[in-house]
Amino acid sequence: MFPEDDDDLVWVEAANVKSLPREIRKLYEDFAIKKGARYGCPDNFNHLTPAWFLNHSETPNVASDGEYRFYALKKIKKGEELTVNYQTYSELQGRHLK
Repeated sequence: MFPEDDDDLVWVEAANVKSLPREIRKLYEDFAIKKGARYGCPDNFNHLTPAWFLNHSETPNVASDGEYRFYALKKIKKGEELTVNYQTYSELQGRHLK
């Protein structure tokens, strides 16, 4: 769905993120994929593509495969918001749903 988003994820230990300045930690909390004690993110936050900005929905129109590649679940109309269920691929993103 996002052909320019084919860079490998960089996995960073959560313990290393804790020592970063608050503004940098927030990038990991807002955009990274959380799995156990690691954050998955692009090698540089300047490389965020549209896939990193998908909004959460319990009835999404986009999904993620095991390699964190995103694809449409149905025909998406022009102007329709792109949504994904964060909880299907990231432990961290679920805490933003409250």
